[in-house]
Amino acid sequence: MAEKSPPRKRLVVVGLGMVGMSFIEKVLKYDTKEREFDITVLGEEPYLAYNRVGLTSFFAHSEIPNLYLNPQEWYDNTAKTGLNCHINTKVVDIDTASKTVHCETGQTVPYDTLVLATGSDAVLPRRTPGHDAHGVFVYRTIDDLVRLVAFSKDKGGSDGVVVGGGLLGLEAAKAMMDLDVYGKVHLVERNKWVLSRQLDADAGGMVVQQVRALGLDVMLSKRVQRIQVDTANNVTGVVFEDGEEMACSTVCFAIGISPRDELARNAGIDCAAAAAAGGIIVDNSMQTSAPDVFAVGECASWSGTTYGLIAPGVEMADVLAFNLTQAKLHSPRVFKRPDVSTKLKLLGVDVASFGDFFADRDGPKHLPPKYIRDTKAKSTTGSLSAADKQAKILTYNDPFQNIYKKYIFTADGKYLLGGMMIGDTSDYIKVVPLVKNMKELDMPPGEFIIGSKKSGDENGDDLDDDTQVCSCHNVTKGDIVCQVQSGECKDIASVKSCTKAGTGCGGCMPLVTSIFNKTLTSMGKEVTNYLCEHFNYSRTDLFNIIMVKKHKTFAEVFADAGNNSSNSTSSSVGCELCKPGVASIFASLWNKHVLSASNHGLQDTNDRYLGNIQRNGTYSVVPRVPGGEITPAKLLAIGRVADKYSLYTKITGGQRIDLFGARKQDLPEIWAELGAAGLESGHAYAKSLRTVKSCVGSTWCRFGIGDSVGLAVRLEERYKSIRAPHKIKGGVSGCVRECAEAQSKDFGLIATEKGFNVYVAGNGGVNPKHCELLAKDVPPADVVTLIDRYLMFYIRTADKLQRTARWLENLPGGIAYLQDVILHDKLGICASLEAQMKELVDSYFDEWAEAISDPAIKARFAQFDNSRDALPGMELQTAREQSYPVQWTNESATEDFRALGTRSGGAVQDGSGWSTTSWEPVIAASHFGGADDLPNGISATVKRSDTQLAVWRVGGRYYATQQMCPHKRAFILSDGLIGQSSTTTGSLSVADRDGSAPAPWVSCPHHKRNFDLASGSCRNDEALSIATFAVEERDGQVYLLLPPAEELDAKLGTKKWMVRKGDGGEEPLAALDRKYKLVGRRGRKPGALEGAPAMAASPMIAAGGGGCGVAPDW
Repeated sequence: MAEKSPPRKRLVVVGLGMVGMSFIEKVLKYDTKEREFDITVLGEEPYLAYNRVGLTSFFAHSEIPNLYLNPQEWYDNTAKTGLNCHINTKVVDIDTASKTVHCETGQTVPYDTLVLATGSDAVLPRRTPGHDAHGVFVYRTIDDLVRLVAFSKDKGGSDGVVVGGGLLGLEAAKAMMDLDVYGKVHLVERNKWVLSRQLDADAGGMVVQQVRALGLDVMLSKRVQRIQVDTANNVTGVVFEDGEEMACSTVCFAIGISPRDELARNAGIDCAAAAAAGGIIVDNSMQTSAPDVFAVGECASWSGTTYGLIAPGVEMADVLAFNLTQAKLHSPRVFKRPDVSTKLKLLGVDVASFGDFFADRDGPKHLPPKYIRDTKAKSTTGSLSAADKQAKILTYNDPFQNIYKKYIFTADGKYLLGGMMIGDTSDYIKVVPLVKNMKELDMPPGEFIIGSKKSGDENGDDLDDDTQVCSCHNVTKGDIVCQVQSGECKDIASVKSCTKAGTGCGGCMPLVTSIFNKTLTSMGKEVTNYLCEHFNYSRTDLFNIIMVKKHKTFAEVFADAGNNSSNSTSSSVGCELCKPGVASIFASLWNKHVLSASNHGLQDTNDRYLGNIQRNGTYSVVPRVPGGEITPAKLLAIGRVADKYSLYTKITGGQRIDLFGARKQDLPEIWAELGAAGLESGHAYAKSLRTVKSCVGSTWCRFGIGDSVGLAVRLEERYKSIRAPHKIKGGVSGCVRECAEAQSKDFGLIATEKGFNVYVAGNGGVNPKHCELLAKDVPPADVVTLIDRYLMFYIRTADKLQRTARWLENLPGGIAYLQDVILHDKLGICASLEAQMKELVDSYFDEWAEAISDPAIKARFAQFDNSRDALPGMELQTAREQSYPVQWTNESATEDFRALGTRSGGAVQDGSGWSTTSWEPVIAASHFGGADDLPNGISATVKRSDTQLAVWRVGGRYYATQQMCPHKRAFILSDGLIGQSSTTTGSLSVADRDGSAPAPWVSCPHHKRNFDLASGSCRNDEALSIATFAVEERDGQVYLLLPPAEELDAKLGTKKWMVRKGDGGEEPLAALDRKYKLVGRRGRKPGALEGAPAMAASPMIAAGGGGCGVAPDW
């Protein structure tokens, strides 16, 4: 029987203003998946929620629906998901005991959670005589405007007066001017300039000049004493305190607002004193004094202050909506000092103020913490002086273009505290985050306020050859051009390898790429990123071809998109470059087991055996430990397995346990034992998600504000096994201290008070790169959606083996374009990306468990296919109570092994060098059943006495070679990928006997040395070679032409070539150990060594002045 869902909570919102609607929208967004709440909103006005800030536009169109924040259809659709909207419904009473509200209509509405968003009323000066006359208005609601419009129709030629020179006053003045009925509109302001709460005298004076030029009569330093009326109580004029009189027919007051707290006050909910501006008292979570009752917006009094701007109200709404829906996944958010920055166009004049815009007049309210620390560190007294606490200003005044800017800085000029702008506010979007985040400037104040000169695009055309392009490695433009022209560098990767350009900070890469592309173009060559010689398509192109045409096998892909020209071999088996690439695409699209018959031969060695191959031919086993969280029982299970199979154990950088030294033949049993304990594959072998690293976050840490462990576990569980162009790592930090190093991962999340900042496209490795910010303050419930889209877009569009960092660097438009695609759905593909990721997530299976449950797959895990014997590949040594392989040999085996073979090219050799040769059966032909239909054929590892041999059937032919790769003397060739040139011309491979196709090569799993299976020559290292042997099939057996066993063992035997201790020279740390004798020193106290001199006491110098109450400088 299905589990019954719990009843939804009743969330009642009183007030359908801008803040109330913002709260509702955020709850609907956060609650999309859980659906915890049914929302009832009660609006007093007869209108749907409208844009109060944009009221002035009403005079242009006179259409009330044009002001609506959402159309009627939105409410109709949202009603289906739990929103019940009532307009023209005034709430008159709150009963906190019964948890109900009572409406003027007689309706009683019960609640579980009540949110008051009742807003504020416009202030009317009731002590001013005549305030109640016909023709007196306030500027606040749609009804106020409708009444003003109706009243003004027969007032043509008379004057109108607006009292109040603040934001609302200027808006009201514009509204009265737009009516085009008044002979003159006057603005009366008691201060010496307008916008005195946002601007200083200079800026306010400039605004006055500009609005006067537009026809508004601005009267400064004026106060209205009374309103003149006739016998019918109609407005006839105003009298000022200085005695001056002025005739008018209309007076509109815009002198402030008063919070609507009467509902709460009458219900016994704590409110601020009316004399202190009033308002419903709330704490940092918007909680009132009544249980389950909250207040947001202009009606709320936080820390003794009410806010008349929309932005603080929206922030309050966001905090409350987040806490009601997300707090069980994240530390509750708190409302903090709000940003009161404003940017408006008033009467056609662009005006903005930001940050602490009166810091020069009143002194800075807050100084950046880093500024305080740095200044104290430089001070001889260790404290801030009076001068350090002062702000410095820099102004820019252009009277010709009516532009005024005043920026306020810390005393050292390194931090922007606030400022104001008139005329040109284009930098507003740049300066607000700088102030809010207290970020140190990267340029002098003078350059910052004017703006640095913009240079043209860097393309290198005008650079001399001796111009330094990469300062990290002193690479010049000429160095790059020379390498490209010589043919040594055919792609960006080879440019970086040859010249080292771009391998430092990476900042030169755009210029390096441009020089590379232009040099190739000048040589008449096309710049391509084809997968390999077999496909004239990039990985992205091939991904789309496979996705659209639903190809499921390599043969289908090659037949459709491979290079099948007149001089090509249509039966080409691909190579070590394209086969793993196609396999990765298959996995990213269809997620079938990588060891299934059709996919097995496409996998590189790690995927082929579901473990990372190690130096001695053994494998590592890495069980998944999501988020680094593991139970003691699972730890014990890992320990038992490691002990039973003598595995070397190490904690990885990704917070899991790596077990090294597992023999191929032991892997299935190891997986079975781990699986029985509830552990599964960690995919450490795959180009897929590896780990999502986490700190302990709010689970334990006193600084944690987000459940980083919980989120990391969820993300790792979601994306585990998903294949990508390259490996993917994630990280989640529970606060800005960033202990999980999330900003160095392919995706990283850092908890903020509002959710999580989502970072993308970072990585460690050879060229480490920090992530870039994709989105800020993302609620936990929305994190998965963004990462789904990002990862799927990367999987679809990245080049072969391209990390996310390089992918983003090469993505046209960079992070801004990625944000457009992922956040704003610029390409209209977000739904498709989400659906595709969901298919992959839903198709998850544990690859280890599936492998050991399939007898055919399990049978592949044997060291030898003709014997149950086992041979070690290298000697082991012991240190720190664990065994591991000895050092690799410093020198490769450069003997001409070709001379030992019994096959040369396509012909059988006469066996010279051996006393005799004979055909000897080594393995049943049935082992290779179905090989001709597989792109990699089928291989076998054969043991003959002490010699290890490799046998393949590929493309209808048999090949046999020694098993040892001479590069590092590793016995692993049979596990390598097979490659074959797509053309018969210009191939390095030796043709087969009939000359119909180049012979294939095997690519060594360790370092990709490619050996021709016919000739034994190495395609990419001429010093190396392998022995090849004649092979044929008869009587159900595969025969090799071989010399006597003892002779072959003497030349190719395991004992002869196995790397032993000393072959690699002195141990890497031997000199260090001789000098400091560090090995084995544990738990020694200073002075405890025999004969050691006593240590003199010395004072301990503590950095940062610590103590339990001092937080470290993070």
